[in-house]
Amino acid sequence: MTAWFKRTEKGIQTATEQKKDTPKGLWYKSPTGKIVESEELAKNFYVSPEDDYHVRIGSKEYYEILFDDNKFRELDAKLTSKDPLKFEDTKKYSERLKAAQKKTGLKDAVRTAVGKSMGKDLVVCCMDFTFIGGSMGSVVGEKIARGIDYSIKKGIPFVMISKSGGARMMEAALSLMQLAKTSAKLAQLAEAKIPYISLCTDPTTGGTTASYAMLGDINISEPGALIGFAGPRVVKEATGKDLPEGFQTSEFVLEHGFLDFISHRRNLKKNINLYIDLIQNIPIRK
Repeated sequence: MTAWFKRTEKGIQTATEQKKDTPKGLWYKSPTGKIVESEELAKNFYVSPEDDYHVRIGSKEYYEILFDDNKFRELDAKLTSKDPLKFEDTKKYSERLKAAQKKTGLKDAVRTAVGKSMGKDLVVCCMDFTFIGGSMGSVVGEKIARGIDYSIKKGIPFVMISKSGGARMMEAALSLMQLAKTSAKLAQLAEAKIPYISLCTDPTTGGTTASYAMLGDINISEPGALIGFAGPRVVKEATGKDLPEGFQTSEFVLEHGFLDFISHRRNLKKNINLYIDLIQNIPIRK
């Protein structure tokens, strides 16, 4: 029997510049090992169709989901952080900011936009975890505050999408001040009787949880999101006890009364607008 394939030349070597790599981003592998085509993932609201795993996404994707025809106007788009403390650890904070801006194409860890959602105006403030872990610095607090001011001025409902590792240590006390600042602004929003929906996504931790993330008229989340002040490892070390199964998942937090609803991402737009209509006691949009 002769081989159907026979190498006629030996020692073939392909030059490095001629080698072809598989393009990145064509496939996504979920933590449970399920593999899905990236294009299919996007069509499915960035949720793995096989295991329903909600992939972490940023403001770009949430705006696609929430705004009609993905049409919106960004507010305070050019606001950027300074380095008043001249902070430096293994790297200068100013250098970290430049690197994060270059890598992500974002100015900071939050974007604010206004547009139509199910036909009505909505202000959506959305955090981006890819920018220094979604850490809450002065710009994050200021943009949220200005977004709330815009809601009050125009009488438009406000949605906050949290995704954060907590306060930005490079800004020290200036970062911690944002907890009080944003909470005070939300009190003004409540006085104006304008609805506020807080969406906690994976992960929502630290000072974010301790302030605006838990102050919504309705607090909602996505399935399987990590929600807590400190992470499970830190809590376990502090208490010296084994934690319950599923500790700090959105399902656990819902069961213990810290959330009102968990919404699948495909129903997010419909549910957020439903809650707004119910709060305002107006006819429910279909």
